[in-house]
Amino acid sequence: MAFPWFGRGAAPAEVEKKASAAGKVVALAAGSGRVVWSPRDTVSLTHAGFVGNPVGFRAVRLIAEAAAAVPLVCQDRERRYDVHPVLDLLRRPNAGQGRAELFEALFGQVLLSGNGYLEAVGEGAKGLPAELHVLRSDRMAVVPGEDGWPSAYEYAVGGRKYRFDMAGSPDPICHIRSFHPLDDHYGLSPMQAAAVAVDVHNSASSWSKALLDNAARPSGAIVYKGADGQGALSPDQYDRLVTEMEMHHQGARNAGRPMLLEGGLDWKPMGFSPSDMEFHETKLAAAREIAQAFGVPPMLIGIPGEETYANYAEAHRAFYRLTVLPLVARVASAVAWWLSEHLGAEIDLRADPDQVPALAEERDSHWRRIGEAGFLTEAEKRAALGLPPLAEG
Repeated sequence: MAFPWFGRGAAPAEVEKKASAAGKVVALAAGSGRVVWSPRDTVSLTHAGFVGNPVGFRAVRLIAEAAAAVPLVCQDRERRYDVHPVLDLLRRPNAGQGRAELFEALFGQVLLSGNGYLEAVGEGAKGLPAELHVLRSDRMAVVPGEDGWPSAYEYAVGGRKYRFDMAGSPDPICHIRSFHPLDDHYGLSPMQAAAVAVDVHNSASSWSKALLDNAARPSGAIVYKGADGQGALSPDQYDRLVTEMEMHHQGARNAGRPMLLEGGLDWKPMGFSPSDMEFHETKLAAAREIAQAFGVPPMLIGIPGEETYANYAEAHRAFYRLTVLPLVARVASAVAWWLSEHLGAEIDLRADPDQVPALAEERDSHWRRIGEAGFLTEAEKRAALGLPPLAEG
């Protein structure tokens, strides 16, 4: 927009113009530009780090699928149950999902946003909900009360909002959130911690794609000298040259195609700089950072150059011990406490590592060590193994 009262009456200053013979056909990358990061909201991070990034996608799927497949045991202070209304509810939580699908969606929401929400629908056996549904974290908002605790949750979809009142008992929503040191109501997701590495990895992939579109080699310059060495292309000649370059010499299908230059045109190739040669290592380093943010050994998702673990089996055990089982324990504990409120009796849901094939060797060693401990009674051995005491008689 022009502001005519600025400098009224003064003649406009003449702007000095400089021209270069190759200025129209040489493109230089500006190294002083500001860094542009992707937005940090849940939807943008999910698109950039999960939908559009193979490392983030594989890390989330690997954790969610492994955690959803871990068997859960239901017990109270007296016994472990093979048959229980809670187990029946989890076996078929709703008409469209089974146990694995429900928990995979729940774990995925926690990993992508730091928050997971379970909704109780209807009333079933023993006061338990008739169905359980996972709600999308990006649509849920916490409504804090006067005391700072959530007084309600608002779920927005299709331009409408539905309010879940948390004043009564039992609670209609189970909110599972990761630890966040700077937020009282929402959790911090691994995707947020890995956001910078995701941007670097995606930018590296875009750079590689652009390089492939330009015949998989660095760009060069076409210099026009003219008959006397001082010539300049006319607008028509320049447009024709650009069109021919785009049609006949750009893209993977034109890789290696010879270039025919008319009189006065000279091709000056530009070689790879040392920074270009290290670009691939930068992408691998970003991929390792993404995997580490999620707690997945890079070896498990095929990232080369990772020597932390001696072999694949060791990395697999570390993955379960350090990432999968802690996540399952946190989510199962929250769900058990929430369902206990509906049931009217306290029950405990916990992972059963004895049924995880990746931990079979560890399990056998642990059981053998406890079993051979002669200074322990049978009751103490059961307690050490996490088993409830035997019934009297």
